[in-house]
Amino acid sequence: MISVAFVLPALLLLGALVVYPVLFSIGRSFFDAGGTRFVGGGNYAEVFRDPATLQAIRNSAIWIVVAPTLLTGLGLILAVLVEKVRWATAFKLLLFLPMAVSFLAAGIIFRLAYDENPDKGVLNAAVVGVHDTFKDAASYPSARARDGQGLTKRGDGSYTTSDAVSPGGTALLGLVGVAPKDLPPEAGPALPAASRQAAGTEVRGVVYLDFTPGGGGVRGEVDKAEKGLPGLSVEALRDGETVGRATTADDGSFRFADLGPGSYTLRLPAANFAPPYEGVSWLGPALVTPAIIGAYLWIWTGFAMVLIGAGLSSLPRETLEAARMDGAGEWQVFRRITVPLLAPTLTVVFVTLVINVLKVFDLVYIIAPGPVQEDATVLATQMWLVSFGGGNDQGLGSALGVLLLLLVVPAMVFNVRRFRRSQS
Repeated sequence: MISVAFVLPALLLLGALVVYPVLFSIGRSFFDAGGTRFVGGGNYAEVFRDPATLQAIRNSAIWIVVAPTLLTGLGLILAVLVEKVRWATAFKLLLFLPMAVSFLAAGIIFRLAYDENPDKGVLNAAVVGVHDTFKDAASYPSARARDGQGLTKRGDGSYTTSDAVSPGGTALLGLVGVAPKDLPPEAGPALPAASRQAAGTEVRGVVYLDFTPGGGGVRGEVDKAEKGLPGLSVEALRDGETVGRATTADDGSFRFADLGPGSYTLRLPAANFAPPYEGVSWLGPALVTPAIIGAYLWIWTGFAMVLIGAGLSSLPRETLEAARMDGAGEWQVFRRITVPLLAPTLTVVFVTLVINVLKVFDLVYIIAPGPVQEDATVLATQMWLVSFGGGNDQGLGSALGVLLLLLVVPAMVFNVRRFRRSQS
């Protein structure tokens, strides 16, 4: 009786918080949205007809296959490597720290990290920085030419000179639409460049901002206060073929040397005016699920590493040392001895993570923006959306909850049996 008295409060809580909700959900899943009309298995049939629910099932399958596999693999590799690190405890603590962060806080952190604006999202800031290091960014996306000032805009966004230029000639290519504050710091006065004469076998020119701060100046002419536009690509065309390329200097000047006799057209390619590279749309429809899985890996890698590390520490060291003494390399020891001996631990970790990813909700709901919520939805989020997030169909939501339970229970039973066998 004393033991029953101690166990009774726990049984009451278990019944109120687990057993009753499960039984109620099973019963509710056989009724319509209002809970008044019995529909039998109609809600379960709807689960496999509704496109949004099918998307949730596909995404959950991706989570089940990808996340536990990657986490188990990363945990195994890190657990083996940490053994060879001098400050192993500090390293384990560092990797395990994300487990102390709530899923809500982690979701907010990664929602900001994945922001498409490079000024806000740290990942896109890094991507844009690397991109711009190896490839010049578009210089002047807002620049344009005035009508009737010697440049004609083409359908592809490029500009070409209206009049042909011959060797020994010069070209003044004036653009507007660039605020003086947006000019590169190295931009110098364009007037000295415009005053240079071209040799008989070359074409010279200057691309400049045809705008005088404070007013004044003459359109189509280079004035004292006007700046050159550095870093622009300029091409020389003859009979439609590109025969020369140049890049404007700090004062906006460019030159094509050793040109043959004839007439040439100068072109400012569209790349000069294209919008700057903004990075990757991490939270777009194509990448939102891998991005959320990446956030999940950040949180749970330390958990997998610690559990596998505990199994690794219990391995018989004499077996490993005997293999090394027999001439086995570290890779052979890892592949043929460490991994097989750790198989029970790896299995438990993998199944535990499968159970966990089936229940993932917070990260998906917080990280995925509204427009792509349906592209990222999993069974847990779809259950909530259908029941309370606007669908107001608790019959279908209960059916999704029962489906989720049916998927989780076998994994839980498998883990319990493994645990009991290990204790016997």
